Amino acid sequence: MPISEEIAGAFVNSHNEVASHYDAGQQGFTTEDILWAAGIWSVILTLSPVIVFYMLMVA
Repeated sequence: MPISEEIAGAFVNSHNEVASHYDAGQQGFTTEDILWAAGIWSVILTLSPVIVFYMLMVA
């Protein structure tokens, strides 16, 4: 039983940390959020002409 109690305690602690992280993140964008969005958009914008060209050549 003590092992399961330790696991439950660790789960609750990690859940509280995640919840506090999201509560802090609601105030505004962090640098990590901006870098993640910029990375996703750069991939989309660089691949979209390649995909369009491929579709035009195949179709």
